[in-house]
Amino acid sequence: MKPYLILILFFAGCLFVTPILAQQNKPVIIKTIEVKPKNERDTAAVKDTTIIGPKGVKQRDLSDIIEEALHIKPGKKADTVSSKPSFSVAPAIGYTLVSRLAVVVAGNIAFRTAPASRISTIVGSTAFTQNKQFTLPILSSVWSPSNQFNFVGDYRFYKYPQSTYGLGSSSDFTHEDPMDYSYFRIYETALRHVAGNLYAGAGYIIDDHWNITDKGLFNDYAGYGTARNTIASGFTLNALLDARDNAINPSKGGYISVQYRDNYRFLGSTNNWQSLILDVRKYINLPDGSGNTLALWSYDWLILGGRPGFLDLPSTQWDAFSATGRGYIQGRFRGAQMVYAEAEYRYRILNNGLLGGVFFLNAESLSAAPGTRLQGIQPGYGPGLRLKLNTISKTNICVDYGFGRQGSRGLFIDVGEIF
Repeated sequence: MKPYLILILFFAGCLFVTPILAQQNKPVIIKTIEVKPKNERDTAAVKDTTIIGPKGVKQRDLSDIIEEALHIKPGKKADTVSSKPSFSVAPAIGYTLVSRLAVVVAGNIAFRTAPASRISTIVGSTAFTQNKQFTLPILSSVWSPSNQFNFVGDYRFYKYPQSTYGLGSSSDFTHEDPMDYSYFRIYETALRHVAGNLYAGAGYIIDDHWNITDKGLFNDYAGYGTARNTIASGFTLNALLDARDNAINPSKGGYISVQYRDNYRFLGSTNNWQSLILDVRKYINLPDGSGNTLALWSYDWLILGGRPGFLDLPSTQWDAFSATGRGYIQGRFRGAQMVYAEAEYRYRILNNGLLGGVFFLNAESLSAAPGTRLQGIQPGYGPGLRLKLNTISKTNICVDYGFGRQGSRGLFIDVGEIF
């Protein structure tokens, strides 16, 4: 057994015996609003969210409904995140295009390392699926007490039968090539405060795919280069500008993340190669003063040089948060260059915030192998519902139904907003 699998099994045990759970797909929380307590011992003065809505209506979440239904006397709820962790957890039976039926445990934990520090989080989920997949991602974002450093981690283990459909966004959905592999990831980044909402830093990153098999039904994978095992291991340079009012469910502000990655054979990589990821988001309170939000997202994932392993190429829903391309199955489009954009309108159905809705529209274009041009633009769109899971962190249970081209469609269930 590979040594790092022991670590994964340890985390798996932790997930089932403690409630430090969170969603697989969402960004780790990087809180950027300055918060100043009245004094160092006054954590109640450090506020991020409130249980009073924009129209003065008391906000409600799923726990309020459960307490009323079971006639449980509600306890006093804090409306801040302090050094005492705030939990959201949701065991569920779900369905996605890539997994079919899945048994999932997901949630999040938020806390502070000091009264005036920004919110630290541990997020993760675990799932067993009808397609015989097992996934265990754990993401973390821990702030130093002085807010000068942010340590961001992403650890994942997948046993993952999954199909590929060829290279480029003009690939044919009927050209399905079933694959199977095991996958392990370690991403660890240290960011230092530079000025205002700007952070910069560096990290180490490794993606290890092994026991790779395919049915060989179509030739894009074989033509690109087959391998039983590929490793991408290297360093990253990172910059982050985060001005969102809430990273789990933003209503205003913006976010820019840049990652340059350089993989080296001397660090264990199969090949030397380089990539760039540019992630830009904007949130507009629309109409102003309402509880409704227009969210805009641009995500560009580009191979700059070298030749990554086939499974390391940019691909639909293989971004860091498995969020791109609602309306399509994970891995539907794959290629050396990926350009992606999405808009989503989020609106309240109930003034107490318990129930909301969204409508989203996305578009993506990918090239085939390195050195080739971008191909056709593929749209995705659909509606969704939001059920408030936690009023403190503004965490929602998200249920979306997405549509794509060539008859692609499916249900997408998550904890926390897609972006």
